[in-house]
Amino acid sequence: MSDPVSSDPRQVWPQEFAALYRDKGYWRGETFGEMLRARAAEHPDRLAVVDATHRWSYAELLAMAERAAQGWMGLGLCPGDRVIVQIPNVAAFFPAVFGLFLAGLVPVYALPAHRQTELAHFAARAGAKALVIVDRHEGFDYRPLALEVQAGAPGLAHVVVIGEPGPHLDFDALPAAGRPLPQVDPASVAFLQISGGSTGLSKLIPRTHDDYIYSFRASAGICGLGPDSIYMAALPVAHNFPMSSPGVMGALYAGARVVMCPNPSADTAFRLIAAERVTITGVVPPVALLWMQAAAKTPHDISSLQVLQVGGAKFIPEAAARVRPTLGCTLQQVFGMAEGLVNYTRLDDPEETIIGTQGRAISPDDEVLVLDDDGNPVPDGLPGHLLTRGPYTIRAYHNDPAANARSFTDDGFYRTGDIVKRLPGGYLVVQGRAGDHINRAGEKISAEEIEDHLLAHQGIFDAAVVSIPDAFLGERSCAFVIPAAGATLRAPEVKSFMRTRGLAEFKVPDQVVFVDEFQTTAVGKISRNTLRAQLRARFLDQGKTP
Repeated sequence: MSDPVSSDPRQVWPQEFAALYRDKGYWRGETFGEMLRARAAEHPDRLAVVDATHRWSYAELLAMAERAAQGWMGLGLCPGDRVIVQIPNVAAFFPAVFGLFLAGLVPVYALPAHRQTELAHFAARAGAKALVIVDRHEGFDYRPLALEVQAGAPGLAHVVVIGEPGPHLDFDALPAAGRPLPQVDPASVAFLQISGGSTGLSKLIPRTHDDYIYSFRASAGICGLGPDSIYMAALPVAHNFPMSSPGVMGALYAGARVVMCPNPSADTAFRLIAAERVTITGVVPPVALLWMQAAAKTPHDISSLQVLQVGGAKFIPEAAARVRPTLGCTLQQVFGMAEGLVNYTRLDDPEETIIGTQGRAISPDDEVLVLDDDGNPVPDGLPGHLLTRGPYTIRAYHNDPAANARSFTDDGFYRTGDIVKRLPGGYLVVQGRAGDHINRAGEKISAEEIEDHLLAHQGIFDAAVVSIPDAFLGERSCAFVIPAAGATLRAPEVKSFMRTRGLAEFKVPDQVVFVDEFQTTAVGKISRNTLRAQLRARFLDQGKTP
């Protein structure tokens, strides 16, 4: 049996499905490199990418990507080799990554917040031969980290640095291979993305040129992107949401401009929106809350913003309703996963649909199942487990048989781990992750539902509800609450308010804990598993009862 670590990434759909997706025009035989060449030929002088120090046209971006491709090949890397990419939101991300695409190499996307444990995992699981980083970002020096990773990963032969290289290789000085670039198969794996779980080490998701380009080409149309659009990447660009929903890739496909925002703080983002006249961007719910709080006081003119996408986690309706009044733009809810399926509210949907749902799927051939615990379909309007398959949803993780056995059915449906309700027209309402449901004395409570009601309280800025063990009930609920600025709250007041919301008594939180902030994952999501661990450390491990 071959060594799974050294095996090349593959993503294979059954022949009849692949033929269907090609016949219907979802898969057009495009590659990332061909996409960039086509845009550069169509409008070479149009601005493609902007950051604090660079303003590159499509022709300039293509020329830099072709030079980078020669440099990657000059290191002795061969088509199919994997390269970990840990580059934050800077313009250099694009020549580095498109250079890899043109050379037939496979980026493995890491987030700027990842450290030795995650990078070592990616290197081992992907069999990576190189790592590309920036020298410093947001006060952190990535070069010593790369040395640590390389010391524990014998196969990681090269570390390439954008900026001052230190002991590593200089991205701008890689020797050119001096030979033609390879032909790239559009059915081959273009890159490995990381799974979006909030705990454990991420699984690697192989995405092909065919399937991923379809997802962001269709997304660009749904989101109204055109040559005059200006998309701002506010979240870490290697994450699936700002990459493809429609993200930076959808923007480039449409011939639009991409603005790289170094961090999603309101001051930084609003300044760039004003300076670049940004028309569309995407954030996670905690960032949207902060932006809405800051909008009334900002000195920056953000009136160019036409669409604010919110995704990555459910956006509570009480908060969603405030987007248009506070930011003056259309909200577009996005619910998707790096494994594939993406749902959008449409820009012309009724306001109640935009506020109250997480949208419907991209493709007519996105197959969506909502099943009960026994695997039986549930009627529309009732919650169940979401499963899906389609023209851009993977059939397997890379090099992870155990995860594949858990996550995919025998007939190719992906078990998303999400609990949803389906409404007429295919719109989904996310109830939360399967693990975010609290089983309180046999009554299953959606953490997302309780958070929705908590956020209706004017004195609550944000809330997260988690389960804690209970010897009598099995689990009971604890609400972590961040008070709004200037608000003074007490737990009995919060519970009394919840009782006015028309909820069953078992849905009123058993415990309310006030905190100043939530610990988040690298892309700004609330990590409920982390909150549970914090709760145990604070109370249970000390023998206290919260």
